[in-house]
Amino acid sequence: MLTLAIKAVLVAAVGYLLGSANSSLIVGKFYGVDIRTMGSGNAGTTNTLRNLGKTAAFFVIIGDVLKGVIACLAGLYIIGNVEGMGKLGVMLGGVSAVIGHNWPVYFGFKGGKGILTSFSVVLMMDWKIGLMLFGVFLITVAATRYVSLGSVLASALFPVVAAIPVFHKSPAFIIFALVISFLAIIRHRSNIERIFAGSESKLGGKRSN
Repeated sequence: MLTLAIKAVLVAAVGYLLGSANSSLIVGKFYGVDIRTMGSGNAGTTNTLRNLGKTAAFFVIIGDVLKGVIACLAGLYIIGNVEGMGKLGVMLGGVSAVIGHNWPVYFGFKGGKGILTSFSVVLMMDWKIGLMLFGVFLITVAATRYVSLGSVLASALFPVVAAIPVFHKSPAFIIFALVISFLAIIRHRSNIERIFAGSESKLGGKRSN
């Protein structure tokens, strides 16, 4: 039988390669464009929506969510639960998929910001927490029209919510939440700077964030 370490490497590799299949870049090829050369240059849903339209954005959403789900399922199948660490395989596969999305090996390590893939991974781990964070995202975007701000706030709150005693989460889960949050926030550094500068694009604006 494969040792846990070898299984972990296998799950990480599968998750990363799945994540590297950046949906917005793949969809963009059907339109004959590289989405990274348009709008904000971000390989993500918002930039796709503003530059290629709703249909393209829909397929990006489906792709980004599915690869997170599949990576988590692969981790569950290969590793499963580990005593004292819970759904280690799901967490490792999910985090690796987010890393692959952000820094895809197939596209010169220049990808998106991983929010949709992160969301699908959080749902796979705990759908209640996932829906809570989605609510934060929706309320923030509705109030400010800043998609980036909604993403950052929801991401920042993930480890905070995970640490609330009522959810009874293990230290491994809280570390997982911190990693997912960190990956999202560092990818939004330029957005955060523009928000403070008052130059960040809003949902419905001409430029993508």
